[in-house]
Amino acid sequence: MKNPNRKTVSRLDELPNIGKAMAADLQLIGIDHPQKLLGKDAFELYEELCTQSGKRHDPCIIDVFMSVIHFMEGSDPLPWWSYTDERKKRMLTAKEAGGDSQQ
Repeated sequence: MKNPNRKTVSRLDELPNIGKAMAADLQLIGIDHPQKLLGKDAFELYEELCTQSGKRHDPCIIDVFMSVIHFMEGSDPLPWWSYTDERKKRMLTAKEAGGDSQQ
């Protein structure tokens, strides 16, 4: 896995778990620099991506978004699937609360 310096990384595809296709998806929703991930919510980014692309994406995309947001905010670079349990818990909590289950 890539291990860039979060303070100096300037391209999205230099981030852990981000290749050319995911970098293009991020650019589609207005994230054109890694610093723009700071303070973002992965679920909101996912919804924006689905809206902008006109299709529902696999919810695992949320895991990828979580991984890069957490990395840019100071966490160790982890594989995207390290965030799957956290995503599923948040989705279940939202569903139980009567909110949007994000699929």
